[in-house]
Amino acid sequence: MKNTTNMRKGTVPMPTGYRPEFIQSAFIDFISTRLHPFWSLTTPKLRLVAKHTLSDDLVALQFEINNAFKQQSDGWQGGAHINLSIAIDGILHQRSYSLVGLPHQTLWWTNGNSRDKKLQRQTLTIAIKPQGLVSNYLINQAALSTIFDSSIPSGDFTLEQISVNQQINSVIKNTEIKNSVIKELAPILCIAGGSGITPMLGLVKQALQHGHKVTLVHYNRTSLSSSPLQEYWQQLATTYPSFTYYLINTEDASTYLTSTRHLSAASLLALNLPLADTQIFACGSQALLKGLYHAASEINLPNNHSLRDNIIIENFGYAVPDLNLSDATKKTANLEKHTVYLRARQRQFDSSGTLLVDAEQAGLRMNYGCRQGICQMCRCNKVSGVVKNVQTGKISGDSFESIQTCINVAMTDVVLDI
Repeated sequence: MKNTTNMRKGTVPMPTGYRPEFIQSAFIDFISTRLHPFWSLTTPKLRLVAKHTLSDDLVALQFEINNAFKQQSDGWQGGAHINLSIAIDGILHQRSYSLVGLPHQTLWWTNGNSRDKKLQRQTLTIAIKPQGLVSNYLINQAALSTIFDSSIPSGDFTLEQISVNQQINSVIKNTEIKNSVIKELAPILCIAGGSGITPMLGLVKQALQHGHKVTLVHYNRTSLSSSPLQEYWQQLATTYPSFTYYLINTEDASTYLTSTRHLSAASLLALNLPLADTQIFACGSQALLKGLYHAASEINLPNNHSLRDNIIIENFGYAVPDLNLSDATKKTANLEKHTVYLRARQRQFDSSGTLLVDAEQAGLRMNYGCRQGICQMCRCNKVSGVVKNVQTGKISGDSFESIQTCINVAMTDVVLDI
């Protein structure tokens, strides 16, 4: 039967519930950023509002966040980081910086008045050392009210990684571990060197709030006895009896855990922790991380358990702790080939080595920088599939997470959001 619906010739019926966007958000964004560079519907931006000296070699920078940042991020976990884009002499640089504290947490060096609390709800803070081109610029040259593009907070140097790591290990060893026990009862050891203390500021407090027993060891070249950092740790120790901290001045033998200033197996054993059950978070220089992995390999645990499996490192600013690129190549030489799908491009390639190299060999161009796992320029989102970090040996979960293509290999078929 012929359709007698009254329609003008050539028209297409409008889908139910469809509302056309007569003015594109990108156009509004273009106009708004011309009116004020801090306004944006789509690009997270930060405006520098304050600088605070935390110690002789650590400065905190406080940023106001724009509406796009608020809408795209629902806060962050302790230990998370952001990627800042900084233009210096016409060249755009991108650097990763750990966030200080937790969302809406009044920073301990402020007066705690109502103005500070209101400002804290609209800001985030990083802490950096005055070294390197970008960090020196931020501390010494960037004027207050300077605006920077930013990513939203991300990273796997968080409490959530405890359950991921231990569940993966339990699968490998054919054992069962209850998630609730992992999250609530695992003792935590935080080891930091110098400015590697930054992600610990939020991670430690969040762990204590969740009921973990936490031990902190901070190696530094200067004394922290009268710094705002010392005040913060003392406040936490007073509030949480389950928190213990050691501030190691590498120039003062009276502060050493053992007879040496260096991190060693004896140092770990001197803490009197149940190491087999302790989750270790570490952030610091290449030498510190290498020393930690070496010390962990010297400690014998029951049931052939390796202490190295308990270590989570934040290494976005540091090189490989105890491997080099030739080692990584050897470790990927005999891996089985898997298919990697680039979802946004609707392309795929076979991979038995690092994702970045194999994509390039298949004629696919991907973002990269240092190609050593340091600069974060190759970081992307993994939608599904399991990958292995060739630097640390860490095996990922099968779900959505952020990875670096230059240092990860596919253990199953993988889908990347590229």
